[in-house]
Amino acid sequence: MHIRACEPADLDRLTELTIDVFQPFFDGSCRRMLGDQIFQHQHGAWADDYRRSVPGFLAPSEHKYVAIAEDDDTIHGYVAWQVDIDRRHGTIEILAVPEASRRQQVARSLCEHVFEAMRDEGVEVVDVGTGGDEFHAPARGFYESLGMRHVPVAVYLRAL
Repeated sequence: MHIRACEPADLDRLTELTIDVFQPFFDGSCRRMLGDQIFQHQHGAWADDYRRSVPGFLAPSEHKYVAIAEDDDTIHGYVAWQVDIDRRHGTIEILAVPEASRRQQVARSLCEHVFEAMRDEGVEVVDVGTGGDEFHAPARGFYESLGMRHVPVAVYLRAL
């Protein structure tokens, strides 16, 4: 497996990979957690939302980058991040690894790649967000294994 920079031609494949990776979350715990009315309002078109947002992750002129872990034309995962040069701050926007490629150090390799790229741009602090639900529990444990600190945040929703 090697890590390489994303090219615009990769974005359609990454979009579909993202939808595949996060479908169990949206169809499972997210829908149950929010209930149908709020789910439809907030995430009823979640796959289309990814089709719109994933291409925007790649904009190097705006310090937005994507790296892909692959071998033999098989994508094992990707990570997107952005850098705020003035604040010396980086944000991992998304980390997506298909189930078949998990527990093979793909996510760790991608994050180490990002951390090095961020250091090269002068970043001093990086953040990443994830869910507090059962689906995202492995991600929370993984980020903590990287030395990241959990900062509790509460978000409340109510249908009117």
